[in-house]
Formats: sequence, structure tokens, C-alpha cells
Amino acid sequence: MIAGANVATILLMLLVGYSDRLDPSVYPKLSNIGLTFPFFVLVNLLFLAFWLLFKKRWALIPLAGMLLGYQPMRNYCPLNLPQAVPDSTLCVVSFNAYNQRHIDDGEFRSEVLDYLRMQQADIVFLQEFSLRQADRDSLADLYPHIDTTRVVSGGDVLTLLSRYPIVGKEHIPTPADDPTVSAYHSAAFLLNIDGDTVCAINNHLESTRLTEQERSDFKKMLKGDMHKKAARQESQLLIDRLGESTEARAPQARYVARYLERCRSVILAGDFNDGPISYVRRTIGQNLTDCYRESGNGLGISYHANAFYVRIDHLMCSDDWIPYECKIDKKITISDHYPLRCRLKKRPKH
Repeated sequence: MIAGANVATILLMLLVGYSDRLDPSVYPKLSNIGLTFPFFVLVNLLFLAFWLLFKKRWALIPLAGMLLGYQPMRNYCPLNLPQAVPDSTLCVVSFNAYNQRHIDDGEFRSEVLDYLRMQQADIVFLQEFSLRQADRDSLADLYPHIDTTRVVSGGDVLTLLSRYPIVGKEHIPTPADDPTVSAYHSAAFLLNIDGDTVCAINNHLESTRLTEQERSDFKKMLKGDMHKKAARQESQLLIDRLGESTEARAPQARYVARYLERCRSVILAGDFNDGPISYVRRTIGQNLTDCYRESGNGLGISYHANAFYVRIDHLMCSDDWIPYECKIDKKITISDHYPLRCRLKKRPKH
């Protein structure tokens, strides 16, 4: 019976782990079950500990499960051996600064700008932070090339700060009649890096659509501060809301993937609003290297508000770049996101 329960747990773990193959447009309510993957991994580890204590040969069951689930486990919580960072790497930072809540907060703005100066990065992808002219002037010595895109007046803004010339930019096109078009968007900035044209693609995909009250209620539910009936209603509401937003992000991700087909060299980053096991991440990254997966360690939680602890900020590159030391930077906590930082080395040309 215990062995059967272990096998059942493994099957569920694999179904959840490979759920990024499900198109949210077809299965919206199942599109976020990847968030539960750590739970099934933990249960399987408990089975492993049990077998090692009481019947060692049966430990092959959970070990086989870990082997079959290696890819989703590596997506969710990679473990990489430390590597020496070579000379002449690019430092890249992606940060959702959540400026909409701090439009008139000078202290907030100053802290973000101080953080950017401290990083001394070569390329910075910013989401939800609009630079004023005074901000641009204060960063000009570090970033002589700064550009932005905005979908609609007053809508979401994407900013790129670069030490390298920005020779062009383009909002990644979507059909004008597409019902998923919103204030969230993706944009390509063309950089001239040592004579090569690199597509630096900044993303801020559809939000989760949860109100502040719904986020607060979710936190109360996790703490057990909610009656059972209310908790069931909150759970159903959460599934519906997350399913709707993931369904909206699915075509956005496909547009980005289609645009990538025209780019030879790519550095892509931003707030996907989707976790490590998701259709969106898999669609955008199908021909790219996930920098955190290949050079990061641990869960890499980038979103840390309202008990939604998950990595929804991602950084990827084409295979002409090699990532090193990709990590979540917890030095700045003023936003609901932590910045994502990585070093990239250009692969030698043959």
C-alpha cells in the first residue's frame, strides 16, 4: 500500500511537472498546476527517507521518480556547480520596480536609481519604472543609451538602459483585433555590441488580475485565518483568476516566440507573470537558454509579496551566449519583485 501511494505520488508529480505542455487557451484551469510541483517533490523525498529507514531496496521507487522528473525539477530548482566567471562578460539585470504604487515617492525613486548605479551593469531591463529626464541625466555616465516603449498613454512602460548603442526598437506586434491586447507588452531593442546586432527583448506579460483584497485573502487562507467555506470559495476564485490571466498570456508568449525567429543573437528578460513550469516560459524559451536554469541555484524566488513565493522573472539568451552566476538579488526590497542578475559571455566564433 505504501509503495502504491509512492507510485501514485510520482505519477502526479510527473503530470504536474510536464503540465507546461498544456495550452492555457484549451485548459485554463489546469494551466497553473505547475505551482504545486514542489509539494509533490517534497512528498517523494519523504517516501525516499521512509524507504531508506525501513526497506532500502524500495528506495528505488522514489529514486526512479526523481530521474523521470529530472527536467521539471531542474526547471523549478536547479543545482549547478560553481564556475569561474571569465573575463569580458556582460552584466545583465532585469528588475520590475513596481513604480505604479510609488509615482510621487521621491525616496522610492532615489532607492531604485541608487541600486542601478551600484550594480554597474552593462544592460538593464526595467519594467514598471518610467525614468524622468533628471533620472536619465543622473545615469548618463553609466548608461549613455536609454530608451523606452509604451503601449498606450498611461499604460505599461518598458525601459532599457545600455552601455551599448541602441540602434532601433520595436514593439513586438500583435494583431490589432486580438482580444488579449492590453497595457502589458513586449518590446525589442536592437543593440550594437562590438559590431554585432543583438535583440534585447524586454517583457512584461499580462498580470495575474488579482486585486489587493484577493491577494490579502489568499494570504489569510494560507495562514488558516479563514473559515472552510470561505477558503473553498477563495480557492475557486484563485483558480479562475489565474486561469484567465494565463489564458491571456498564452498568445502573448506565442507572439514573442514568433518574433524570435527573426533574431540571430538574443538577450531576453522580464516579468513573465508565470512560474518555472508554465506554458509561457516553455513557449518563449523553446529555442533559448534559460540563464537561471543553467547557472543559478535553488528556487530563485523573484516575487515575494502576498505569500506568492515563486520565480516569475526570467532571463534567457540565444546559444551564442554562455550564462554565468545567474542569481536573485535580495539587496533591494522596495518592490514586490527582486531583481534578476546574470553575467553573459559571448561564445567564440568558429
